[in-house]
Amino acid sequence: MPNSEHANFPRAGFFKRVGAITYDLLLSVAVYMVAGAIGFAVFTALVTSGLIDMAGHEHVSDLLYATPLYKGLYQLWITLCVGLFYISFWSYGGQTLGMRAWRLKVQHPNGQNLSMITAAARLVWSLLGIGNLWILINGDKLALQDMMTRSEVVVLSKEANQMRNWHGV
Repeated sequence: MPNSEHANFPRAGFFKRVGAITYDLLLSVAVYMVAGAIGFAVFTALVTSGLIDMAGHEHVSDLLYATPLYKGLYQLWITLCVGLFYISFWSYGGQTLGMRAWRLKVQHPNGQNLSMITAAARLVWSLLGIGNLWILINGDKLALQDMMTRSEVVVLSKEANQMRNWHGV
């Protein structure tokens, strides 16, 4: 359902986006650390229970990083957790915590929130933030991920940002 009150805000420029990205980078590092700790705890539990053999390694971390399968699964787990951080916030209300601090919101041009699938596509097309450089090339303030997912990042008024709740209003 379109939300017309958020459809007419101006698009965010490059430097506001970089400000929000900086905040969110700190949060994503925290998500990375927690996901890593959980993944390592699960792996350690599997080794301790005997479901995974130490294969001659002295430490669990040696086994984890010496075995390509285990290392790959561990890295995939962490990547999925960090990705879900962004996807969840973008599709559930249109703002990460950094975007909220900078009064930014990602939405479709009609004000509608992104679906989980569109948010996932946006994450891929952002190219780890490099897609934002496209804003410097063109004049319509659309990043690569905006164009590829038919979305935009807008600057909310102070009132609209304060009235927002986490239910997509």
